[in-house]
Amino acid sequence: MNNVHPLVSVIISTRNEELVIESLLKSLRSQTYPYIEIVLVDNHSTDRTAELARAYVDKLVITGPERSVQRNRGVQESSGIYVLILDADMQLTPRVVEEAVDCFTNDPTLKAVIIPEKSIGHNYWARCKALERNCYIDNLDDVSAARFYDRELFLQEGGFDEEMTGTEDWDLSQRIGQVAKIGSIKSVILHDEGKIHLPDQMRKKYYYARTMRSYLKRHPTAFLRQANFLFRPAFFRHWRDLVKNPNLTAGMFFLRLCEGLASAAGTLRG
Repeated sequence: MNNVHPLVSVIISTRNEELVIESLLKSLRSQTYPYIEIVLVDNHSTDRTAELARAYVDKLVITGPERSVQRNRGVQESSGIYVLILDADMQLTPRVVEEAVDCFTNDPTLKAVIIPEKSIGHNYWARCKALERNCYIDNLDDVSAARFYDRELFLQEGGFDEEMTGTEDWDLSQRIGQVAKIGSIKSVILHDEGKIHLPDQMRKKYYYARTMRSYLKRHPTAFLRQANFLFRPAFFRHWRDLVKNPNLTAGMFFLRLCEGLASAAGTLRG
C-alpha cells in the first residue's frame, strides 16, 4: 500500500461477542475509505464470535488473557501504516476512517486521533449513559482517549500496558500526548450499550479500577481531572440538555455515583 492510500489496520479484541460483532464488521466494510485491514483477536470465545467474523476479517488471532494483550498482539500482526483500536460493541459511521486518515494527511505532526463516541442502548440506564456521552461530544480532551494511531509510534512507545485493564486506553493516549500531537475528528463511533444493568455496570467498573493506582502514579494530573465523576465542566456546558431531560439526568448522576463508588472500591482493592 502506498502513501497515497495508506493502509489502516483495524484491531478488534473480542470475547463472546456474537450479538454485536457483525454490526461492527459490516460498518467497517461500509467505510468510505476502503483501504482497511481487519485484524480480530479473540480471547477463546465459546460462542459463535469467531465463526461470524471469518467472512469479514483479514486475520483472526486467538489469544488472551486480557484486551491489552490482545490489542498489542493485533498491532504486531498488522500491516498498516495506521492502526485503529476498537471494541466489539461499537459501530462506525461511514466517514470515520476517511476523516482520521485526512487528519494525518493534513497535519504530518499528528500521531494520534481521538474519535468522539455516542452511546446507543435499549433501556433506561443505557439512555442515561447516552445523555452523559452527548455532553462530552464538543470537548473530548478530558474524557476520551485516542483510538487511531501512527503504528510506528505505537510500537515505539510499547503499545498498551499489559498490566492495565480499563485504564490502558487513557494511559497510552497520555504517553503519546507527551511526545506527539493528538488531533480529533467530527465523525462518531456508536457505542452499543445494549441493556445496562446497574449491578453489572458496577462490577465492571470495580474490575477495571483494580489497576487505577498504577495510572494514578503515572499520570496524577490527568487522573484527578478524569476522576471528577459528578461535576465535570461538560455538564455545565450542556446544562440545557440536562434540564430538558430531568428523569434521565437524575439517572445519569445516580449511575455515575454508583460507578464512582465501585471504581473507588476497585482502586483500593487493587
